[in-house]
Parts: sequence; structure tokens; C-alpha cells
Amino acid sequence: MLYIVALLVLAALGLLVPALTTDQTYWAWLSVGASAAAALVLIWDWALRRGSGTAPAAGTTAQTGDQQASADDHPVEGQDGDDTPGSPDQATEPEEEDTDAADLLIVADLKDEIRVLDERPRYHLAACPWLAGRASLGLPIAEARQLGFTPCAVCAPDSTLAAKKRTSA
Repeated sequence: MLYIVALLVLAALGLLVPALTTDQTYWAWLSVGASAAAALVLIWDWALRRGSGTAPAAGTTAQTGDQQASADDHPVEGQDGDDTPGSPDQATEPEEEDTDAADLLIVADLKDEIRVLDERPRYHLAACPWLAGRASLGLPIAEARQLGFTPCAVCAPDSTLAAKKRTSA
């Protein structure tokens, strides 16, 4: 989709040149039309990525149509009460850790590596049970916070790393 948008924007710029160098206004209108088409393609792509078109309820994650159909056929563990909240097999995102202000000041300057999952908002310690069996990426905690990731309540990385820093200092 991005390539289509880029081509439409380039076409709009290309049509803008004759619009500015000649007295014919239809070149300008063609440029505006190409720009509008690029905007429509972006909106269409956003709508497709958004999935079902409804915002997820608090504490849940959005699912695409394929994921929803798969979830209907194969119930997620924990839906029938077998798993406890925050268990590694549960499909929902763990809650956000309630970080103390003092811990936040310590954590903001740390370079310790934490783990993140693609398309998920939380960062975790490497030993987090919620991460079990999931492919994760390592990032410095300061970078993860700058990117908008928030701490997991299951493994409590902020309080754990802050306590570790206090004992080593």
C-alpha cells in the first residue's frame, strides 16, 4: 500500500509542475485528484489494519477477522477458568505495572536489557512467565520507555530493576 501512496504522491508532484508552468488549471486539478487518491488509499489501509472497525474494550486486544475466526474454533486457554490471570498461555495482554515514582526515576537512566514482543505494548524481564514460548526482542529499558512500551505487572520489571540498582549502589 505504501508503494501505491508513494506513486500517487509522485504523480501529484509531477502534475503540479505543468500546473505551475502553464496557464491550464486542469493540471492542478489532476494533481489535487492524485493527492486525494493517495489520502483515500492511506485511509483504506488504516481501516484494513484496524481490523473489525471497533475499538477493543479496556484490557483486551483487537483481533483481525482471521484471528477471531481461529479463536472461535479453538478457545483460548484461560477462558474456561483453568488458568489464572497473567498466565503465560492467556491471549490477553498482562496489566501494566503500577510503578512507584522513585523507581521510575531510577529506571529512566538504566541501560539494562528488557524483552518486548512485536505489536505488544508491554516490556518484560527475560524470566517473565508471560513470555514463555514467545519470540521476543531485547532492548535497553530506556529505549523501550522512549518508544512507548510500559512495564508488565506479571514480572514487574521496573520495581525489580530499581531494587537491583539500589542494592548494587
